[in-house]
Amino acid sequence: MNPIAQELNSIIQEANPHVFEMLSQMGKAFFFPKGILSQSAEAREKAHKINATIGIAKEGDSVLSLPSVTQYIKGIGPDDYLPYAPSFGILALRNKWKQALFQKNPSLEGKSLSLPVVTSGITHGVSILSDMWVDKDDVIVLPDMMWGNYNMSFCVRNGARIVHYKAYDDELTRFNLDSFESVMKQQAKENSKVVTVLNFPHNPSGYTLSREEADRVAQVLIEIAQGGTNVVAACDDAYFGLFFEEETSKESLFAKICGKHERLLAVKLDGATKEDYVWGFRTGFVTYGISAQNGMEEACLALEKKTAGCIRGNISNASHLSQTILLKSMEDPGYEDLKQEKFNLLKARAMKMKQVLKDPKYQKGFDVYPFNSGYFMCIRLKDVDAEALRVHLLDKYGVGLISIGDKNIRVAFSCLEEKDVTLLFDTIMAGIEDLRN
Repeated sequence: MNPIAQELNSIIQEANPHVFEMLSQMGKAFFFPKGILSQSAEAREKAHKINATIGIAKEGDSVLSLPSVTQYIKGIGPDDYLPYAPSFGILALRNKWKQALFQKNPSLEGKSLSLPVVTSGITHGVSILSDMWVDKDDVIVLPDMMWGNYNMSFCVRNGARIVHYKAYDDELTRFNLDSFESVMKQQAKENSKVVTVLNFPHNPSGYTLSREEADRVAQVLIEIAQGGTNVVAACDDAYFGLFFEEETSKESLFAKICGKHERLLAVKLDGATKEDYVWGFRTGFVTYGISAQNGMEEACLALEKKTAGCIRGNISNASHLSQTILLKSMEDPGYEDLKQEKFNLLKARAMKMKQVLKDPKYQKGFDVYPFNSGYFMCIRLKDVDAEALRVHLLDKYGVGLISIGDKNIRVAFSCLEEKDVTLLFDTIMAGIEDLRN
């Protein structure tokens, strides 16, 4: 194993041996190299006469650039977006995002967490989670309704085993916390490490836990850690902030579990993708929260270096341009007001959908999963096949929806105008009647 990786492992082991135990074999082997990158960094500080270390082209004091590229980008100089970004991400953006985490999650006050590391979107963050913390045959506890890409990231990529709990009760009145607790505790009895991904607002159902439900989920994880099982709890907060009802928990579960027990590792996966409506920017973050008796700051830095090493060995670094624009956006005086305006738009669509679905005429065709946040909602069909309905609606009515399994249809109200909500569900009912006949 590389000596730098061994050094990082020793730092983590000294601060919290259980966190070291949780690392995958790949995670233990990751390191951030001190070769060309560190030599270039030293040269930037000291090579005041000639610097011939950087693997980019320069013209005078500026980066060499093509006007056919730079003509499309106004207000930002080429030196602020054409060179490589650090594998860790732009430091100013990392600090700004960490500051925002404390503002969005007041329960984090007084807690220690790593500096966020920039990823190329949250999907890349999930991939890093898998590489860093998941070995072959490790157990990943997920709801039976889940984002399909988890299978690609955990199972196909690293050979993990997904164990499902039932996301909702049979009546679709609430999130099934009893099933979550039962499955988590059973897996804790059978395994020395359990990984779970807590995705709220939930994709595909659009549900966020209430404050009481969130407290219970956190307590289950803490109890399992107290019982002697290592727990990697990743909070996939892709749709964070899009909470449309009063009773929903407005903070990430990360804030409730961060630093709560030495056997409980909290990982926050979030980003600008949906929070700032910049889907193509591919700018996400990975942040760690651990418990440590000593060396907390050093251990967090070691995890950051391993994560940056994972990025360095995969994509090298995330988009410099995207990071620069996001940082400037977050520094804009009108940033919060502009975000509130778009939030209000999405909330109005969700509320319109809830209003329309109160009509009893739809009850003969489908049930509605609870939804209160995010981009999506789901319906459960009573007696027709979901994929058959999806294709029929597309072919006959020109209506596009997503089928999930045999009975579920996902509707993205994020891209649905309020005026089209009633028409959509009336068309779904018409399609159901067509298939019945």
